[in-house]
Amino acid sequence: MRLRPFSPKQRRVMRWWCDTSEDRGYDVIICDGAVRSGKTLCMGLSFVCWAMSRFDGRSFALCGKTIASLRRNVVQELLPVLRELGLRCQEKRSENLLVIRGEGRENRFYLMGGKDEGSAALIQGATLAGVLLDEVALMPRSFVEQAMARCSVEGSRIWCNCNPEGPYHWFYREWILKAQARSALYLHFTMDDNPGLSPAIRRRYERQYTGTFYRRFVLGEWCAAQGLIYDFFQEGDYVRPVPEGPMEQWRVSIDYGTSNPCSMGLWGLRDGVWYRVAEYYYAARERGVQRTDQEYVSALDALVGGRPIQQVVVDPSAASFIAALRQAGYRVVKADNDVLSGIRRTADLLKSGRIVICDTCADCLRELALYRWEEGREAPHKDHDHAMDDMRYFTTALGKPEGAGMTAVAVER
Repeated sequence: MRLRPFSPKQRRVMRWWCDTSEDRGYDVIICDGAVRSGKTLCMGLSFVCWAMSRFDGRSFALCGKTIASLRRNVVQELLPVLRELGLRCQEKRSENLLVIRGEGRENRFYLMGGKDEGSAALIQGATLAGVLLDEVALMPRSFVEQAMARCSVEGSRIWCNCNPEGPYHWFYREWILKAQARSALYLHFTMDDNPGLSPAIRRRYERQYTGTFYRRFVLGEWCAAQGLIYDFFQEGDYVRPVPEGPMEQWRVSIDYGTSNPCSMGLWGLRDGVWYRVAEYYYAARERGVQRTDQEYVSALDALVGGRPIQQVVVDPSAASFIAALRQAGYRVVKADNDVLSGIRRTADLLKSGRIVICDTCADCLRELALYRWEEGREAPHKDHDHAMDDMRYFTTALGKPEGAGMTAVAVER
């Protein structure tokens, strides 16, 4: 693997812990900023080089929101570089462990996922000489603080990186705004700090995001969500008629409701683009009559119209309805209900043209024009959000293997 020269800010990350560095007195480094700004690789390389030059026979932690994302974002990029530097890296996937050896030293690097509040138990009791927290703003506070508390070995240090979230996020308020008081070196990255990013790729990322997410992921600002969520969406630019001819695959997405509206979207795949070609929307409060699970199954049958459905992605809280769908012979996938990541992915797919709302879907188009952030909160307003939820369920399910789960690891004490 051939590395490009590092930018000045990346070089500062690489050597902040060195005895000759002007930053050597800090205990923590925090790097935030734009996407693709060159934070991740230099942070990981700096962390391992520091660990291997200062310790022998110690345990360290590499942490991400999930172990799968950690392997994809950090480990796969890092290992070829470490091997090129002459370090011997043994990956024990069943143990979520990297053993790294070099110049007579050997250290253990445990891979850990900070997915939810229960994840703190995975790291509790460990004794660590250092921890790297990749995408720290996506992890629960309990996990992050437990990981930091485990760094009790003399000389231990902490690495943190993330893209910005909202200005009231606990990590921004407790660590970035208080960096000096916490003996933390804070470095803000922009796309200019990544010498490997070409102008064409940079322009693509600038086109990919809009509104709040543009400010966060392109400009690198910790800004509040406000206004319309899909503020770029204009019917004249994005809405198309239903394509003529057969589709390659069919899927359905459902936001289930009894007193609240129930929204279903029928999606067809053609040449790499998913089209929302038809929908069903029933608002019980407005109609004055609630419908049963079986009536909704019948409505789905009518929407599907005998087409071969690959999968039905459903609101995960709709247990009785999911059972009714399975009894009716549908292949059901419980939706991922991570709202903010789902909105980001949906915006990306809409802007890139990989999903298209057809002019037959009046309720989805109506909600797109009304779907907005709740004032002062990192959440959508709970009106006009039912077709938006079923669309979000659909986009987060695209490309995700069925039955993906979580692996728990034990850390040597």
